Amino acid sequence: MLIQFSVKNWRSIRDEQAINMTMGVGDEMIACNTFQPDTLGVNKLLRTAVIYGANSAGKSNFLNAITTMKSIVVKSASKGQRGDDLPVVPFLLDEETEHAPTEFEVIFIADSVRYQYGFSCTNEKIIQEWLLTYPKGRPRKWFVREWNEKKNDYDWDTGNSLTGQKQLWQDATRQNALFLSTAVQLNSQQLQPVYDWFLNTLRLTNVSGWSSSYTASLCKGDNNERKKILKFLKAADFDIHDLIIESEKLTAKHLPDDMPDGMKSELLNDLKDQEIFNIKTLHQSKQGKSVSFDFDDESDGTQKFFAFAGPWLDCLKNGFILVIDELHDNLHPSMVKFLVSLFHSNETNPKNAQLIFTTHETSILNQEVFRRDQVWFCKKNADQSTKIYPLTDFSPRKGRENLEANYLAGRYEALPYFREIDFLFSEDKNE
Repeated sequence: MLIQFSVKNWRSIRDEQAINMTMGVGDEMIACNTFQPDTLGVNKLLRTAVIYGANSAGKSNFLNAITTMKSIVVKSASKGQRGDDLPVVPFLLDEETEHAPTEFEVIFIADSVRYQYGFSCTNEKIIQEWLLTYPKGRPRKWFVREWNEKKNDYDWDTGNSLTGQKQLWQDATRQNALFLSTAVQLNSQQLQPVYDWFLNTLRLTNVSGWSSSYTASLCKGDNNERKKILKFLKAADFDIHDLIIESEKLTAKHLPDDMPDGMKSELLNDLKDQEIFNIKTLHQSKQGKSVSFDFDDESDGTQKFFAFAGPWLDCLKNGFILVIDELHDNLHPSMVKFLVSLFHSNETNPKNAQLIFTTHETSILNQEVFRRDQVWFCKKNADQSTKIYPLTDFSPRKGRENLEANYLAGRYEALPYFREIDFLFSEDKNE
């Protein structure tokens, strides 16, 4: 469960920007849009958060910061060697930040324990790294690591709460790797839940980021997952009566004939367990007969919806956190509303999965879909840096304010500004 994410000095983000999933004031839709974690000292959390803003304002950069933080946690200890660059890009439009470290921090719940974990880094090395836990509502420091320029090494404080082979883990941690990731790789059971939260619970993508393979794999045979996906498709009004899923192992016949043999062998070895799926959809004719269609003959919207049906339901089933950019892409407004509503239901979201997404779809920007504390905006400041801020900054009136109309009228500021372009079509009098 996510409580808060913040990032500083990342791409278009200069100053620290954060999104908070803690419920604010107001009693609207508490039963469906919020939930109470079984964690001491944590208030109710929101099930969804939506971010609106103009193109190039920095919405995608903000979500990409979450992706990058996860990537560094998961890969830094096992991938690369000393000297390999870390994938961070600072804010380059200010001399004070272009060589300064990028900072990430996340507050979350795993196994009913609240954690506060973060790090700052440049391309070359980790500058700081810290982990606090709140097992009984009060903070306990598990470790802090900070680069000391004078001694060209790290200052460490692992405290008494962290147990295990701490000195071994410290000695094994490279400058361009995280202590958390290194310690878990060297069998720290205590830190495993923190690492697993990033690896398994935090899911990030966009509408075009899923292939149909995962959903198809769930539909093989007559099982509950297949039935759920069919119900999902029917609920979204796709008129798909049934599915025919056939699969086979990837072989040389699935690769281009003109691909070099050496490349084929290497690719087949890397993907030796990969399955190739042949998907057919069944529709009912006027006379009630089943008629099959090749999956490629379905519309782009149907193919995209099928592709993320499996991952979407998987997130709801397991209580994952789904971060998705541009949810409106190739989807009807009613479809977007339907997908969000699945997270706002105790029946379809029994494990309290959370959804954070960006969109330009304003038809769902209303108080019948979201609480006022679930809506966020993104804009560019005069210095071209990104600012993330909540709707609640504007004190909207409960149940009375038309959020969509006010947003489109510019009251919440996060709209593109268009300059006059008449000069583009007029003759230059100096020529």
